[in-house]
Amino acid sequence: MNYDFLAPRKIVFGWGRRREAGDLARGLGRRAFLISGLPDDVGEKVLPEINDALHQAGLSVVPLSTIRHEPEAADVDREAAALRRFGPGAGDFLAAVGGGAAIDLAKALAALAVNDPDSSVVDYLEGVGRGLQIVHPPLPVLAIPTTAGTGAEATKNAVISSYDPPFKKSLRDDRLLPQVALVDPELTVSVPPAVTAAVGMDAITQLIESYLSKKARPIPRALALQGLRQAVPAIAEAVENPGSRPAREAMAHAALLSGMALANSGLGLAHGVAAALGVHCRAPHGAACALMLPVAMRVNREVRRGDLARLSYALFGPHTPRPVQEEADFCIAEIEKLCDRIRVPRRLRDVGVRREQIPAIVGSSRGSSMSGNPRELSDAELQALLEEIY
Repeated sequence: MNYDFLAPRKIVFGWGRRREAGDLARGLGRRAFLISGLPDDVGEKVLPEINDALHQAGLSVVPLSTIRHEPEAADVDREAAALRRFGPGAGDFLAAVGGGAAIDLAKALAALAVNDPDSSVVDYLEGVGRGLQIVHPPLPVLAIPTTAGTGAEATKNAVISSYDPPFKKSLRDDRLLPQVALVDPELTVSVPPAVTAAVGMDAITQLIESYLSKKARPIPRALALQGLRQAVPAIAEAVENPGSRPAREAMAHAALLSGMALANSGLGLAHGVAAALGVHCRAPHGAACALMLPVAMRVNREVRRGDLARLSYALFGPHTPRPVQEEADFCIAEIEKLCDRIRVPRRLRDVGVRREQIPAIVGSSRGSSMSGNPRELSDAELQALLEEIY
């Protein structure tokens, strides 16, 4: 058995631990370029805390950008140009406070700030650019997630979108892993219920897909199982009772584990299609993943019956053992019930898809995520599947 395992150099997890940001950042450099992904009302409370912690640690802080949508290539290029005007180099780092969008933007900027200034981020993206490689080590990143979903604080890629032409691709390099992941579940309490549901299902999708992936590895599988044992019982409580500390802690920890799992084991069909839904229909990523998860589980049932049965017993047992096929079906049915309870979309039209867009969505689903799917699907099979859930 051969495998590698990548994770942030340091993970700090706990309620209220954002107050340690200064001490943690001191080991990364002397000047912090701050990326925020927070709404104004939340940012007014949280960002001064982070700023004060960094200043008290003797660091200078340069507010660089606020982003409230998934980062687009134009966003990255514009902010990279702004960052380069400060002459970034040794002693500088990126601090990202927000959801996956802010953290992915920070990771992309960390790379572009110190590499070819005449290139666009598109030139580095998988499958669409010029195939440029990151030559000089990216600046360090301190990731402080404020949602419990993407796990971007523990991944080695930055997901970048474009709508003309439509693509959603990754800038990928092992050195993009944040040096420090500071996960404070208290920061997720203000996330609205609908967003909590969508991003939480993104984490659950990542955990299930990495567990089932044909690229699955032993350590990520163990993390995925642990994350699912936390997230599946907690997500409804987090949605229905946003102030629940145990639920918020469980979801934040599950999201962190999901990032490590996907970074090392890959994903599958749900994320492959979700990326296409994002660029063709601007479907929110978490909602798209939630929609596609039960579909992907059914597609892969025949080749992953044993794994689905094991997940079923681990998550919904103990109960009288069933035949493997029945246990796998029970697992899928329980996930569908969970989706219904937290009211995530179940049909493509619910996330703004028009039927005539389905062929284009099929064509855009063949990215890195889809390469991990346990079962191969032809374009015709995938189109028929999407027509069925329209």
